[in-house]
Amino acid sequence: MEEDLMQQEESSDSGNSSSSPFNSPLRSTRLPIQRSNVCSRAYFVVVMVFFHVYILNVIALLLYVHYNNGPGELVNGDRASSASVSEGGGPLTHPAPPSGEPHEEDYSQSFSLPRIEGIRVGHVQHLSLVSDRTHEMKTLSLKPLLFEIPGFLSEEECRVVVQLAQLKGLMGSQMTAPSQGQEDSNQPLLSLSTEEVFSLLDLNQDGMLQKQEIVSHSRSRDGTWLSPDNLRQILTGLEACPTGMLNLEEFRRVYDVSQRPGQERNGKLQTQFKQRNKHTWLYQGLGSHHVLHTLRNRVTSLTRLPSALVDVSEPLQVIRYEHGDFGNAHYDSSPSHSETTCAHTRLAGNTSALTEVSCRYLTVLFYLSSVEEGGETTFPVADNRTYDEQALVQDGVDLTDTQETCGRGNLRLKPTAGTALLWYNHLSDGRGWMGELDEYSLHGDCPVKRGVKWVANSWVNVDPDHQQQARYQRLVDQRHRAKSGMEEHYQPLSHSDLHQDL
Repeated sequence: MEEDLMQQEESSDSGNSSSSPFNSPLRSTRLPIQRSNVCSRAYFVVVMVFFHVYILNVIALLLYVHYNNGPGELVNGDRASSASVSEGGGPLTHPAPPSGEPHEEDYSQSFSLPRIEGIRVGHVQHLSLVSDRTHEMKTLSLKPLLFEIPGFLSEEECRVVVQLAQLKGLMGSQMTAPSQGQEDSNQPLLSLSTEEVFSLLDLNQDGMLQKQEIVSHSRSRDGTWLSPDNLRQILTGLEACPTGMLNLEEFRRVYDVSQRPGQERNGKLQTQFKQRNKHTWLYQGLGSHHVLHTLRNRVTSLTRLPSALVDVSEPLQVIRYEHGDFGNAHYDSSPSHSETTCAHTRLAGNTSALTEVSCRYLTVLFYLSSVEEGGETTFPVADNRTYDEQALVQDGVDLTDTQETCGRGNLRLKPTAGTALLWYNHLSDGRGWMGELDEYSLHGDCPVKRGVKWVANSWVNVDPDHQQQARYQRLVDQRHRAKSGMEEHYQPLSHSDLHQDL
């Protein structure tokens, strides 16, 4: 019996041992295989998520760099370093400008107009404009895009600019409002009757005025006998006629309205731009005072525009406002019309235009002195939700008249010596070039009540026509190279010979 029991136990043990290799391994190995598959899939998903996030971050970074630095540089690169806009970083380093004369297609492909981002009103950016300090730039408004840079000029630089202006000599403004005690004579701009003007414009004497006849009688802005506003009023009336022509009676209605400044036109109060001050122009190129040359380079760094564009813009305008002096609200630049041409590029154009206008992409205004009372720079419609010319007339008073309504402006800035203002006169066209005139850039100067106000305007001229600006830049570059060749062939000119009065 004992032997039989031992044999049964051995047989059961052997049965268990024979079954364990078949059943147990299957149960023990199936679960690890499932865990391995789950882990592999989870690891793959995590890796792909991180990979896509990384790619999106790279694309976002490239877009940020592209839209903040602009797609390219202007002709021959920048001689002055651009301002590094950061939260307290050092100045950026730039490669040396390429040598050699650019080809014709390079002029059109290398043009770009980068814009500084305002972010929001009150936002502060840090600029590295000079080697020994960092400037703060504060966003004052988004419509127009307006910035304030305290301490842009040192006290010594302000003094030098004022002294150079006094040495050059200041002239009275061409558009001066009548002084106190004088009446505003609302005399017509021409001492001719409406019939005489109509006859002068009617070239073929057919009794009908066509657009080409009006255009052919235009003059440049320093010799015109019809102001741009008069011409625009006449052309607007002509385009409103179904026939596209004006007879004498239709012309009389349009012309009489255009000759009455300060009267109502189409239900809106319109006034001529008036100002009273004294001003002069200071050349900033080669041979100029080192302070003027330094300021131009600093403007290039501030705006991040190509130096080749800034260097060929208008000279520095210095203005002195004494007691009671002012400037009515106006635009520094002009809207683009088919009948106008930019004054700075007219030599590069091949067609005649109705009149010349100022084309200024942006304005950099320097306060050269502080004012005890009055003299604020006012932006009447800054950051309005909408813009409407009719809104400029409130209770029968025109908000562009800073003598009467300066206190009603949305934004008023008190002059502080050394502070600079930067604003864009034009919107972007969405393709890196200058677009339409920003109507919110309307600004003026409140009357000075106590003290003397000194300011300077630095404008950057840009033609809305991309190709026209390219032709102008190419023409300037060719003349510069021809002049450089002459100077190398003959003996160098003295400092006084290089100085130019504009």
